[in-house]
Amino acid sequence: MKIFKNALLFLNVFLTGNSIFAQTVTIPIETGNVAIALQTDAQKHLKIVHFGKPLQNKAEYEMAAAIFDRKEEGSNNNNLAFSVAGINSNTVEPAIAVVHTDGNNSIDLIYQNHTINNTSDGAVLTTVFLKDPVYPVTVKLFYKAWKNEDVIEQWSSIQHQEKGNLKLNKYASANLYFFNRDYFLTSYNGVWARELQPEHTQLKQGMHTIQSRLGTRENLQASQNFMLAFDHKATENSGTVMLGQLAWHGNYAIQFETDAYQNLHLVAGINPYQSAYELKPDEEFITPRFIYTLSHEGMGKGARNLHNWMRNHNLLDGKGERLTLLNNWEATYFDFDQEKLTGLFSGAREIGVDMFLLDDGWFGNKYPRNSDNAGLGDWQANKKKLPDGVPYLVQEAGKQGVKFGIWIEPEMVNPKSELYEKKPDWVIREEKRPEILFRNQMVLDLANPEVQDFVFGVVDQLFTQNPSLAFIKWDCNAPIFNGHSKYLEKKKLPQSHLYVAYSRGLENVLKRVRAKYPKVPMMLCSGGGGRTDYELLKYFTEFWPSDNTDPLERVFMQWDYSYFYPSLAVCNHVTEWSNKPLKYRIDVASMGKMGFDIDVKKLKTEELEFCKQAIKNYNGFKHIVWQGDMYRLKSPYETNMASMLYVSTDKNKAVMFNYLSDWRYIFTATQSPVRLQGLDANKKYRIRELNLPAGQQSPVDSNKIYSGDFLMNAGFNPFVNLSRTSVVLSIEAM
Repeated sequence: MKIFKNALLFLNVFLTGNSIFAQTVTIPIETGNVAIALQTDAQKHLKIVHFGKPLQNKAEYEMAAAIFDRKEEGSNNNNLAFSVAGINSNTVEPAIAVVHTDGNNSIDLIYQNHTINNTSDGAVLTTVFLKDPVYPVTVKLFYKAWKNEDVIEQWSSIQHQEKGNLKLNKYASANLYFFNRDYFLTSYNGVWARELQPEHTQLKQGMHTIQSRLGTRENLQASQNFMLAFDHKATENSGTVMLGQLAWHGNYAIQFETDAYQNLHLVAGINPYQSAYELKPDEEFITPRFIYTLSHEGMGKGARNLHNWMRNHNLLDGKGERLTLLNNWEATYFDFDQEKLTGLFSGAREIGVDMFLLDDGWFGNKYPRNSDNAGLGDWQANKKKLPDGVPYLVQEAGKQGVKFGIWIEPEMVNPKSELYEKKPDWVIREEKRPEILFRNQMVLDLANPEVQDFVFGVVDQLFTQNPSLAFIKWDCNAPIFNGHSKYLEKKKLPQSHLYVAYSRGLENVLKRVRAKYPKVPMMLCSGGGGRTDYELLKYFTEFWPSDNTDPLERVFMQWDYSYFYPSLAVCNHVTEWSNKPLKYRIDVASMGKMGFDIDVKKLKTEELEFCKQAIKNYNGFKHIVWQGDMYRLKSPYETNMASMLYVSTDKNKAVMFNYLSDWRYIFTATQSPVRLQGLDANKKYRIRELNLPAGQQSPVDSNKIYSGDFLMNAGFNPFVNLSRTSVVLSIEAM
């Protein structure tokens, strides 16, 4: 009888393939402190069996799946490495959904093989090949791991050889599965001038999605940045937390689905909203990168991981210089002429910035750009305002010893423009519907190669006519409404391709710009902080986080932006938005890439002298802010002040920013000292205060010497109060 039972067991194993002897394939993907382990099951489905710290013995990853008892109905396939629609008893959100040429809408993906290669930029790239066993559809999963930065990039590609087009209803970049018990999400909402407002949510069973469906300005109402803490809420220096984003400048969706077993399934990619894609045979659809780090030492360590990765591997010229500037916008708005502008150049020279930036309003002749309702799209210098054109301004700025930069918004058009009159088919609009304007403008159809040529030509013409042009501010103010492309219509391509084709068209333009002008600094702007994704920041040196330049508001915004972006990339301007003291405005703007948006001639003598000295001080410590390690010491959300510290990589220099963040009823914000971080405990440091107004004495004794151990464990009091609302401290090793 025993022999008979064993024979039946063998026959069942043979017929079902559920053999304990079936060979599994285990694929560990590791950085220095992060590991994902993928493993095939008996049917060769690829699953996630580990996410967390790397195991010391790699061979033990093979045992990861066996320690789970996943027998409940519907639980066995929740942890697929790329969840599918229509098959395999899948009960969670799919990462891929298709319709085959025969109308079948199911897909199955079986492991084929994988490769592991070192990349030329210092990462390890693991490529996993999956294939449908019935249909000729292949999916590749890519995992690019940066060991030193603890950052992983994930994306996918889809190909097929069916006789006709494969319809992609969903095509995610990444699929992850976490085996924890509690999950705490920080996502970000907002509107114009209130960008990146944090929202904290404990994820319970069900779906939570952060997404955009605007086509452009992907961060106008939400952000693809997020933080996800595991098991309990993370702090700056404790807890396991994931920080990341989908690097895509179009519609995105990041879905967090907590299943019935308290495990979390994450799917991130292009938003499938009105974006079904008809994939031709042998065409490869490559998805955007999903980029994240996992920190086991709290949010601060995770942020420093992303900062290092961006500077080293993603941000354009991430280890290079940045230009301080004087912008004319708040000094003149649209009301300027050639004489008024050249009169401002001396102010830029006098306060000591590197560059003068000419903002909106310099173009358009038939429809002059005297307000935001006309001229956009007609990129010729306005002859009445600028009779000698842009070249004259560039030359005159040079004579004053400052560089010259200029604002453009080449993706957009006003209906009141020559471009709109001559090329109505270049505009994204539905002819059968009323035109919907946003800021009196509409979006050009970058799915159209002719429009791509036009947009590239706007940039190329400026540089051709002005070889010494030093800077471009690239704006983008309108979302896509009533999306319809005449180009796609003429090419008999589905209108559902528009959102993807637009984003890819923009990248085509930027690739051409950078191929011809690889080093010229460019600011990424979008009605404030409407675009901040890592993909576009491969082509831009910096971005504009918000049109809200009130320094108190910026204390909070800069705090939140600093989790995902190094200060080198964040533009902070001193403006007249607020009644806060000039010192406070300058000190807040110094925590990043500083600029000015003021009329220098209106400054009082003592204000002018303070600006000049503050810029000299900034030039002395800016490289620590740009390239150093950042530590958040006091949160404006939790206390009545904000305190941030930047430490040079050799720990010899640091700069500490302290800002009063609650101006009501608070006389003393720092009754207790602030404990510093990141210093060398064995080194001796001297502290002195910077940016002191003339005649004001500092309570900081610059002759005292402190050990790094004392400063990190006992702390230091910057003495922030209503008469000292911002304090900048230079910390130098002896």
